[in-house]
Amino acid sequence: MNVHQPNDLSAFWMPFTANRQFKQNPRMLVGAKDMHYTTSDGREVLDGTAGLWCCNAGHCRPKITEAVQRQVAEMDYAPAFQMGHPIAFELANRLVDIAPEGMDHVFYTNSGSESVETALKIALAYHRARGEGQRTRLIGRERGYHGVNFGGISVGGIVNNRKVFGSLLTGVDHMPHTHLAENAWSKGQPEHGANLADELERIVTLHGAETIAAVIVEPVAGSTGVLVPPKGYLEKLREITRKHGILLIFDEVITGFGRLGSAFAAQHYGVQPDLMTTAKGLTNGVIPMGAVFASGAIHDAFMQGPEHLIELFHGYTYSGNPIAAAAGIATLDTYREEGLFERAAELAPYWEEGLHALKDARHVIDIRNEGLIGAVELEPIEGAPTKRAFAAFLAAYEKGILIRTTGDIIAMSPPLIIEKAQIDELLGKLRDVLDALE
Repeated sequence: MNVHQPNDLSAFWMPFTANRQFKQNPRMLVGAKDMHYTTSDGREVLDGTAGLWCCNAGHCRPKITEAVQRQVAEMDYAPAFQMGHPIAFELANRLVDIAPEGMDHVFYTNSGSESVETALKIALAYHRARGEGQRTRLIGRERGYHGVNFGGISVGGIVNNRKVFGSLLTGVDHMPHTHLAENAWSKGQPEHGANLADELERIVTLHGAETIAAVIVEPVAGSTGVLVPPKGYLEKLREITRKHGILLIFDEVITGFGRLGSAFAAQHYGVQPDLMTTAKGLTNGVIPMGAVFASGAIHDAFMQGPEHLIELFHGYTYSGNPIAAAAGIATLDTYREEGLFERAAELAPYWEEGLHALKDARHVIDIRNEGLIGAVELEPIEGAPTKRAFAAFLAAYEKGILIRTTGDIIAMSPPLIIEKAQIDELLGKLRDVLDALE
């Protein structure tokens, strides 16, 4: 059997995939290096999406690969319940070093979805530990994406991720999204929409501030099509949540680790949350790992009572897995030694200019960008939503570029090692694809 082409594709039920379409004409990736994937038919494909927003340092980077190889031979697994191993603590220290000031503690998970569940549970338990156990409501946002577990889809606001899974968590409400028509063609943060944060005040009035535990938002909403926060919006959310004693959670699974040119979006926007969820770029996508950052005040609220008792009844078999921790340390080393966060900030204006040059391409109705993230929104085919963007995705793959689509929006987030010539190639080929679309 050819290892590059399995003889039966039926057993694997693929995630977020049109399974029947894929299995009729599979798109198989069999190798990766730096900015490119290699396909099973021997073509190179330029990675315009950093895998799934996660390979921020590119693919198969030597320091990360070697760290994983060393660790798997030295100690493959160690339990994190009532036991420890040094590199999990070392990585936590390194993460705190680059986090916003006051984010002093890290709780390990295995994915962005698990990070969200963890942050929501910490928020609920924090209020209970302080004698405010009536604070049980959680507030998300329309078009928000917070992973696929029940907590995440409850506070999330993408209808297809929610509608077939029952009644979800109770006591959840949603603020409106920030995607406004008057902000079309914005470069960076749009001008209009800061007032949408005031909708939180309406929700507070409706339910009572004393019942609300936390508000969770993505600083830049990624999977819903790159919705950049209007100027002043995040600052208003912080002001309102602080006034009412509500925790503010930033979902930084996509925006974390250099995507906007800073370590985290909290620093990029100068807004301090109480909890941050991360994953993806933490290990450069090499091994599943996530982390929730918590302020000292939140952590310390749990450190009460007899010292022999467990303070938080939560965790995962693989929390702080040794191999993942080794990958995380090597990933942080790679980011620092190659100055990749700074590189993203330097490339952002060139990326913005190239992206907005697609304004006159066929079917394009909006373009948005922030840092090294970009979205090209297409006019849907009447009666067939998503079809035009999916056709673009298939054509792009054949042309040798990897893009993502969500609805009729093309989203891109290339590795931070991308060169200007590769930006030109990516966007040039995308223009060819768009101009050839029906």
